[in-house]
Amino acid sequence: MNIFEEMEKYGHEELVFWYDKTTGLKAIVGIHDTTLGPALGGCRMWPYDSEEDAITDVLRLSRGMTYKNAAMGLDLGGGKSVIWADSRTDKSEALLRAFGRLIQSLGGRYITAEDVGITAEDMAMVAREAQFVGGLKETSGDPSPATALGVMEGMKAAATMVFGSPDLSGKHVAIQGMGHVGFLLANLLKEAGARLTVTDIHPEESRSAAEDLGAVWVEPKEIYGVEADIFAPCALGAILNDDTIPQLKVRIVAGSANNQLREPRHGLELMRRGIVYVPDYVINGGGVVNVGDEFHRDGYHHDRAYSRVRLIGRQVSEILRRAADEGIQSQEAADRLAEARINAMGRVKSTYIPRMD
Repeated sequence: MNIFEEMEKYGHEELVFWYDKTTGLKAIVGIHDTTLGPALGGCRMWPYDSEEDAITDVLRLSRGMTYKNAAMGLDLGGGKSVIWADSRTDKSEALLRAFGRLIQSLGGRYITAEDVGITAEDMAMVAREAQFVGGLKETSGDPSPATALGVMEGMKAAATMVFGSPDLSGKHVAIQGMGHVGFLLANLLKEAGARLTVTDIHPEESRSAAEDLGAVWVEPKEIYGVEADIFAPCALGAILNDDTIPQLKVRIVAGSANNQLREPRHGLELMRRGIVYVPDYVINGGGVVNVGDEFHRDGYHHDRAYSRVRLIGRQVSEILRRAADEGIQSQEAADRLAEARINAMGRVKSTYIPRMD
């Protein structure tokens, strides 16, 4: 892998590698674009198969955060961090605090928060060494409920377009991933009267939850072939690809996972098959909207944050309408919306204003 070529391809400003010999911490921070403000994006702790996989993930995820933050109307750029380790066996106070020192060394160019493998308690440990941490319990808290709510609102918007009504009662939803967001989304869907089929790579923890929800459990590889109305990917990315798309028997793909399309052409393939794809960084933007509210001048306000999260359905409707009107895939419609805001605000911020101090 030529790292500079990859950074140029994705349009990154900065890629930071950090190794702490005391704790064994191996971390990478990707700062994609700071046109709109400091780069905000969560930290993912994952046992990648290779260094190249870790780099690719942080590049893809941080770019996605730029588009997500722009599409959500936030004055924040896009970034992401990964810790190359197993969250089940390698996590320690020392490792998390070493990671906090990395975040602090960046001087506010990057603000971290929780993501896969990281909890609010972990972020509190990071915050003992760094001030640039969002999503703490004493501020906006766990972003998962806001993310799940945003996915639900986006799913209703897609259902309105495809089925003529936002009512999900009786609709069959196949959920891939029963982590924080997937589990909360499943509960919201159950309350709405939907039928559920679920899976997760950790069945020992998820089967009982599925039973409590009255959901049908299937093995991870079987979820793609479930005949349902909606497929909700709520685990890791790149799951919409040459192997999985031909198996899909759904009308809508709408879930919380980041970077669901392995390549842009897979969005075109979904479109060709008549499957409505709700762009991931729009529908899963509830969590970042909630965390982003911390950076208002008057601090975090729960009601204001969740009011903005509920607007995600309106955003999804606009993107799907634009895609249909212009005959383009929904991902491209979402990208155009985000890029237009970044370009417009970039011109505004280029205007020189003299310092008054």
